[in-house]
Amino acid sequence: MLSVKVPAGVDTGTRLKLTGEGEPGERGGPPGDLYVVVHVQEHPIFIREDTEVICEVPISFTQAALGAQIEVPTLDGKVRMKIPSGTQSGKVFRLKGKGIPSLNGYQRGDQHVRITVEVPEKLTRKQRELLEQFAAISGEDAHPQSKSFFDKVREMFGAEEAGQEEDVA
Repeated sequence: MLSVKVPAGVDTGTRLKLTGEGEPGERGGPPGDLYVVVHVQEHPIFIREDTEVICEVPISFTQAALGAQIEVPTLDGKVRMKIPSGTQSGKVFRLKGKGIPSLNGYQRGDQHVRITVEVPEKLTRKQRELLEQFAAISGEDAHPQSKSFFDKVREMFGAEEAGQEEDVA
C-alpha cells in the first residue's frame, strides 16, 4: 500500500511522479519512478473550468424582482450574496478567489454563480389575481428585454413590409 499526497489544484490528466517507487531496476539496480495519473470525479453542484468554478443557483421570481440576500455554496462553505432587484435568469455573478487553487499555489480562481429564476408551476387563485393586477399596471415597461427583442424583429422584417422581400433558401 502506498499513500500519495495530491496537491491542491490538480485536474484530470495531471501526472504525479513518485521518485523511486517504481519497479526494481535490472540486475539489482535502484527502483524506477512511479507515475500516478489523476482522475477528478465530477461534482453534483460545481462545474470546473481550469481554476474557475461555475455553480447554478435557483431563486424565486420574487427574489429576482425585488432583490434578496441568498446563501451560495462555495468550495469553502456557504457565503451570503446580494441579488439586486431586477436580476434576470442567466445573470452571472463572480465571487473573487472562491475557485480552485492554481497548481503553483500562488493564485486562486473565481467562482461564477449563474442565476436561474424559477417560475411557479401552480398558482393559487389569489396569486393569479395579484399577478394579473401586476401585469395590468405594468404595461410594456415591465418587459424591457422582450420589448427590445420585438423591436429588433420589427426592424428585421421592416424591409419585407416595404416591399423589399428577400429570398430565403
